[in-house]
Formats: sequence, C-alpha cells, structure tokens
Amino acid sequence: MKTTQSQSQWRDAVLTALAPIIWGTTYIVTTEWLPPDRPFTAALLRALPAGLLLVLWCRRLPAVGFWGRLLVLSALNIAVFQALLFVAAYRLPGGLAAVVGAIQPLLVMALAWAVDQQRPVRLAVWASVAGVLGMAALLLSPDAVWSPVGIAAALAGAACMAAGTFLARRWRPELPVLAFTGWQLLLGGVMLAPVAWAIDPPLPTLSAANLAGYAYLAVFGALVSYALWFRGVARLSPVAASSLGLLSPLTAVLVGWALLDESMRGLSLVGLVVVLGSVLVVQRAMAAPGGVPRPVRYPSSAPAKA
Repeated sequence: MKTTQSQSQWRDAVLTALAPIIWGTTYIVTTEWLPPDRPFTAALLRALPAGLLLVLWCRRLPAVGFWGRLLVLSALNIAVFQALLFVAAYRLPGGLAAVVGAIQPLLVMALAWAVDQQRPVRLAVWASVAGVLGMAALLLSPDAVWSPVGIAAALAGAACMAAGTFLARRWRPELPVLAFTGWQLLLGGVMLAPVAWAIDPPLPTLSAANLAGYAYLAVFGALVSYALWFRGVARLSPVAASSLGLLSPLTAVLVGWALLDESMRGLSLVGLVVVLGSVLVVQRAMAAPGGVPRPVRYPSSAPAKA
C-alpha cells in the first residue's frame, strides 16, 4: 500500500513537472517569435482564448460562495503573474529573471508556517535554499543585464505565484480541475484586457511566426500546462509543487543552450546538477509521512449535460 501510494505521488510529481517545463519555453518564444514590447498583450492572448475554450467545454459554474476566492486566484495565478512574467521576459535575458523566481518554494513554506502553523520540513528548506544557489550559479554572469524593472517584476511574480499556489491548495473548489483552470484563465484574461488596451501599442500585422508563438502560448503555455499544474497542486503539497517551478528556468537555460548557442561553463553545470538534486530532495522530503496533506479530489471533468 505504501509502495503504491509512493508511486502515485511520484507520478503526480512527474505530470506536474511538465507545466513548469513548458513555461520554461516562454522566454525563447517571447524573444524569438512575438512582436516586441507588448507584455500585456502576450499575457492576454495566452490566457483568454485557453480559458474560453475550457469554460465552454466544461460548462460548469462555480458555486455562488466561491466567486470571491476565484477572482483572487485568477488575479494571482493568471492576471498579475502572467503580466509580470512577460514584463520580465521582455526586459531580462531568458533565465535571469528566474534566479529571483527561484525563491518561490521558500515563500510557500513561509506562508504555510505563518497561516497554517505548519512547521517547514527542515530538509525541504535546505534543499530549496540549495536550489536558489544552484540557479544563481547556473544563470548569473558578470555580463548579465540587471534591469531594475525586470528584477522587480520577477520578484513580484514569484510572490504572486507562491500565494496563488498556496491558496489554490488551501481553498478546495467544488469544480472539476479543467473547469477550475478554465475559469481562472478566463477571468485572468478579462482582467488583463483593459491593461493591454491602455498600455501596449496596437499589434502590427502578424507574421506566421507571431501567430505560431501566440498559439503555442495559448494551447501549451496555458491550457495544457495550467490544467496539469492545478491537478498537481491538488495532489501534492504546496511546497512540493512550488519546488517543481525550478524546472522552468532550468528549461529556459537548456533551450537557450540548444537553440541559441548560449554557453554553459563548469560552474553552470554544477548549478544544473544542484538544481535537479534540490527538486528531487524536496519531492522526497515532502513525500515522507506527514509531508503531503490529503489530496483534493476534484469532481469529474466531463462536460455538464444540457
């Protein structure tokens, strides 16, 4: 029984890890495929179409009493986070913003301690600190361009995602995971629409690469990845889920190395190994008895009958 439960937890961790791995491609898609200097438009076109598709597919309304919490989650996980993510992506080299974002697991532990009085698992704390240091070794260099706005956006984005991950696990919705994901994307997109209209310049005539970039972000970067993410948040502890976020900048670095000929020196390789080890140690620590809260069981994701 324990073996089966452990295998299930690792399977959930692997499926959840696909979400930050997909998000790690956001940087290269933004810089190589999207029109420049339109972060809020990119966030809008990533969230709104995917949310609309999921809501129309599921046809499930949230409970009346859950709308307030859903609006908060939509703002934290989608609207504010996506806006800040693209601001950082446009202003910083691919993985640099993620050095700051790597503190997310520590923020989640702090929230769990402050709000739920859950004492952090010491091994998970030290592994998360090692992950931050490994990310710094992997990404930082004397030639890095430190944009104050980009760094501030990355830091605020990490805080938003940490709070959203913690609250999504704490507030247990009476919705299927796909409907829960769809409503957050839809509401987050609606919040982003007036900001994109007011701040970003109008879109130019879009090339095939631009259209492919926006389509990729909507389908894989939002619809698929967020469905996997919220499924994982329901089944894993917030700390275990947030530690998987380190795979996002790791993916950004590997993609940049593979496709853009970005260099990886000895210290970078050490950092890569440390980050991977950190993620595995946190998963193992949180999978131990007492490390993982009881999973949230969502209702069926099948569309409601007319």
